[in-house]
This record gives sequence, structure tokens and C-alpha cells, in this order.
Amino acid sequence: MSSSTENNNFFNDFLDDYFAECEEHLAVVRRELLALESWVDRPQIDGSILNELFRSFHSVKGLSAMVGVRDAEELAHHMESYLRSLRDRQITLKPEGFDALMVGTQTLERAIESRRDDAAESPDIAPAVRQLEAVIPREPAPVATAVTPCEVKLKPEDVDRLKTLAQSGCPLWHFTFSPDTELSKRGIGVNGIRERLTQIGELIHVAPRLKADNKIVFDFILTTDEAEGTFAGWEAEGLSWEPFQIAEPEAESGVGIRESVLGSREASEESEVAEEPPPDGDGDGESGETAIAPPTAKTAPLMGTSNLVRVDLPKLDELMRMVGELVITRARLDENLKHLPASVPAARRRTLQEIALTLERQLRDLRQGVMQVRLVPIGEIFARMQFAVRDLMRVTGKQVALDISGQETEIDKFVVERMMDPLLHLVRNAVSHGIESPEERVEAGKPAEGRVALRASTAGEMVTVEIEDDGRGIDIRRVFERGRQLGLISEPAEIFDPDNADAQTILDLLCSPGFSTREEADLASGRGVGMAIVKTTVQELGGVVTFTTRPGNGTHFTIHLPLTLAITDALIVRVCNQTFAIPQSSVREVMDIEKSAIIRLEGHEIISYRGQIVPLNYLERLFNCVSDSETVPEKLTIVAIGNGVSSAGLVVNRIVGLREIVVRPLTDPFVQSPGIAGATELGDGRAVLILDVVALIRSQNQAHLSARNYYQNRRPAPN
Repeated sequence: MSSSTENNNFFNDFLDDYFAECEEHLAVVRRELLALESWVDRPQIDGSILNELFRSFHSVKGLSAMVGVRDAEELAHHMESYLRSLRDRQITLKPEGFDALMVGTQTLERAIESRRDDAAESPDIAPAVRQLEAVIPREPAPVATAVTPCEVKLKPEDVDRLKTLAQSGCPLWHFTFSPDTELSKRGIGVNGIRERLTQIGELIHVAPRLKADNKIVFDFILTTDEAEGTFAGWEAEGLSWEPFQIAEPEAESGVGIRESVLGSREASEESEVAEEPPPDGDGDGESGETAIAPPTAKTAPLMGTSNLVRVDLPKLDELMRMVGELVITRARLDENLKHLPASVPAARRRTLQEIALTLERQLRDLRQGVMQVRLVPIGEIFARMQFAVRDLMRVTGKQVALDISGQETEIDKFVVERMMDPLLHLVRNAVSHGIESPEERVEAGKPAEGRVALRASTAGEMVTVEIEDDGRGIDIRRVFERGRQLGLISEPAEIFDPDNADAQTILDLLCSPGFSTREEADLASGRGVGMAIVKTTVQELGGVVTFTTRPGNGTHFTIHLPLTLAITDALIVRVCNQTFAIPQSSVREVMDIEKSAIIRLEGHEIISYRGQIVPLNYLERLFNCVSDSETVPEKLTIVAIGNGVSSAGLVVNRIVGLREIVVRPLTDPFVQSPGIAGATELGDGRAVLILDVVALIRSQNQAHLSARNYYQNRRPAPN
């Protein structure tokens, strides 16, 4: 029973590796497909692109065969066959062929995802297979020829160890274990076999290998003094064995074990995957100057060495949590140093302070190092948008080009995964709502092909993602009319004037659950959930969404996100007897102003700030804080937060300083409160609330809007 459990655990671990490997290969596929599109209808294709795609699909096929994901295996095989035809120049890349690759890749992703999610039904791969078969040229049936070796590589240190043992006269054996269902039912698995071999000798090499018939076997190389008679009867348990001899290394191939297999089509593909592309000119000798030698077919190892280590995200989360605990501990040390008794000598005090400063620098370096490990290029999700755009072009009949820049911008892996859906919704809206039909664009004096731009950049601890289109823009009046139909606006038109509405009010309407300007949903859009997901997700990640629109010229959405969520720098402020933390990424400026500079309008206080009108928000009023001091200061300390129209000034009593904080989200609904994003500790054992800048700005705008509407409703009607 224990052997069966161990075998299941081994297979589950192997599945985890399979999904991770496939994700990496599919990321390469998406990247190279974007590059391949520019070669449509051209006589030649960049060989490096085809070889990258071929290797990736071949790897996915082999890995899928090992774990039994047959749909993914079959689909990857057809993709591979089409790419081989392109590489061998049997055909040229046509639009229908490129579309087949795109559809096949999307279906392949869904097939792998359904296996990972243990879905009840797998996606139907038949349409994608038919689309690929339609563009693959018919070939004569393959003829079995000479044998093709299948090689499993040995590490250099294993080779050295085996040579040393061979020179000392130690017997070396090569065991092969072929697992199957019957053996598994009997409790015979690879882990049990490994334990048995460990008991009779020293294991030098253990690795799985995929045979040409797509069956997995495990190779064991060991040294043992046991006689061969000891192995009698092991054949019934899936084991075979033979004396092992170290092969002489071939040029650029290393040392390995070789097994002869029939030279079928599958075997030939094993050699093709490692074949380097021929140099320009195809080696056909037409120039008559140099006879170009054909490349030598080499077998690619199933598992090669790499300088990459794959780590589960929860482990990185735990590592970040421990770093956060160290940050809090260092803050406690700093707090205690401030209260050292006067009896401590000055020299000892300075030494302790220097140690504390050194520890602070080291912790900051450690934090940056952990953050760097968590960062991944945002291009992972940018590349997927190309597939979404092509699907929408097929559904809507529109012509759209997707311009991508800044895809190398790195962001926290958790944030990247959460931003997949919001970006997808914004891109789909840009195509389905924003971009006009080719006829409309030509009539409006625009190119028939619309453009959607995806851009990413970093500034300090923030990432900026922009989605811009050159379409028709947002019809503000239609948005407000739809808002009234849905009951989202109750004020009459003469009070709630769309022509004078600010961008935040329009965005709040667009992001209302269930809001859509379309009466009926189609395959592209119209269900009214997309923008709500955008707003909710971005706010949960501590970000801000803004937008601008120009009728007839397009719409521009901008998303500001923190690089990471666990540890950040914050401005610490005091209000009455309370301490609050404001994320530094949200702070624009800290300033003192005279009370005479405050303008009172419609029951609210505003100030002029760098050419803009910014509303003031008193934190002591928002949180009903009571001050012990009865003196009224002559100047107000204001923290300017937000950006553009979504900005405000927070009035505080005192600035404590800038500190590194560990963000602890408030997940209990009984302690959640509007305007509070979480809590932290500064080292004195007391909880400090972290302000939710987005919520504060939103409440400020809503209060300002309500006051304006109340004021306008009380005005006498015009004569």
C-alpha cells in the first residue's frame, strides 16, 4: 500500500513538472507566433522562428505522451507536422496556415488546462485538427529504415564517478524499469524499485526516458558486488538488466546509454528536434562556390541541464512573509534603541545604531532580492492578447493591429496572474466597442485597419499599463442614457449633465456591475461584467484606473499598479492620537499651506495645487478622531495623493517619517472599513492602519458630487 502511495506521489510531482514545463514552452510559442505573422505570404521564413516553434511543440508532445494527455499529444503532433512542412519548404506560410497555428495553440492550451483542473470534459480538438490537416501537404507513408539511437545523457560528475569505479574493477549494471498498470496494481512502482536497488549497491544515475513508442521507462545505473543470480525473477516486476559499459564520447554529444529502436517516423522526429537550421541559401549548392555539408542529426536529450530552478509561488509567498517578519523585528529594534537609558555609554549607543543601520540595509537588499525572484515579464499576458484580438477579428470582421511595447517590464507574478482578465476585457472592449468597421473607418478618413496599443513601464515602485485604441471613442451621452435606463442615475438631465461630467464619474458608470451599452450580448461583448472586473481587480491590487476619451479619435485607459503587495514603503502620519500609513506610491507631495489659501465651495474645501483644483479631506473627520490639543494651527499639513482628476489632499496633524512596512490585509468582514486597506506594525507592538487611497478619493468625489447636486436642486428654477 505504501509503495502505491509513493508511486502516486511521484506521478503527482511529475504532473506538476509537466504543467510548469508546458507553460514555459507555450510562452515561447506565443512569442514566436507573434514574430511569425510578419512572414505570411513570403517565400522564405526565418529559420530560427520555425525551429523554436518546432522544438516547443515537439517537447509538449513528448511530455504529454509521458503523462497520458493524449489530446495535447495529438494536437501538438499536427502542429509539429505543419511546421516541418514549412521548414522543409514544401509549402509557404499562408493566412489560413497561420490561423490554423493560432487556433491550434489556443486549443492546446485549453487541453492542458482541462487536465490541470481535472475538468470533467476535455475541449474538442477535432476542429483544430481538421484545420491543420487542411494546410498540411499529403505525404507518402513513411518507410522503416535503419535504426535510430535514442540516448539518455549522463551528467559529467556521473561519468567521472563511473570511470573511477570501472578503473577500480567494480561491476557496473544498467537496469531498466518499465512501469505499467498491472505492476501498479501489485504495488510495484519506481520508488520501490529504487529502494530495492539501493539495498544491493550504490546508485549512480536515475532518470526517466521516453521510448520511440511513447512509453516511459526508467534507467538505473549502479555498482554492486551481488552476483547476477540475485536478480533472478525480477523480470516479472518490469525490470531488465545488462552489464554497463561506458561509451566513448561522440563529438558534441557527451556520454550516454544507447537503445536501438525502429526507424519509424516518431524516431526520425526525435532527431529532427535537435537539428540546427541550415545557413541562408538552403545549402542547395546553387551558388556553385561551396558544397555545404548537411547538418548531422542529433538526438535531443529528454531532460537537459539548466541554470533555472522552478519554485512554487506559495513558497515565495512564505519567503516574503519571513522577510516581513524580519522587517517588523528590525523596527522593534529601532524602537528600543530610541529608548535606551541615559546610562548607556555614547560609544556603545553609536555601535548599536550602526548595527541597526547595517541590518536595515541588509534587509532592504534581501527584500529586493526576494522581489526580483517573484518578478516576471508582463509580456506573458501581452502575448496572449494577440490571440484574443485575432479571435475578435474573425468574429467581428474588423481589421485590427495590436502594437505591443514594454513587454519586458517585470511585475510580481501574483499581480500578473490577477491582471490577465482585466487586460483581456479592456482589449476586447477596445476591439468590439471602440474600433469601427473598415467601411466606417474609411468613411471617417481613417485607415481601414484599426490599431490597439498595449504599453507597460515602471516608475519607482509602480507599474503603468496602458491600453489605447484609435476607434470611435466613448459616447458619453449614450453612457448616461444607459445609466438612467439601468437605474444607476436618478438625477434629471439638467442636473446630471454629461457634457460637464468628470472622467471619474464616467468611469464609475462604465464599471458598474451589469452596465453595457449593448442591448444584447454576443461572442465579443455585451454582458456587462468586464469593466466591473477591471475596476474591482485593480482596486484589490492597490492600483488605480483612469481613462480619457476623444469622440472619433479613440480611448486611452491607464492602470497604475504596485510592483508587489507584501512589503512597501509608506509615509507615516499622525492624526489626533492615531497613526496611519499611506503607501508611498500614492503620495505625490507633502506641503504646508496657510489657511487663507483654502477656498470654500458648495460646502467643501479646495485648494489650488499645481494648476489643478484639489479637494481637501480631513482625516480626523473621516475617522472621527478626537484631538487632545485645543490649539488651532496656523498652517495645515497636507499630503497630496492620487493623480490627475483622481487626486485629493489629506489634512494630517504631523508627518512622522518614511518607513518600510509589511502589509497585512484585513480579511475579516467585521473589521473591514471603507478607506482602510490593511494594517501593519512599526515595532512598538501597536497596529497601524494603512489607508486605501483609492477609496478615499472615490468617497471624496462622491461627496463632492452629492453636495453639488444638492446645491443645484435647491436653486430656484429659471423664470
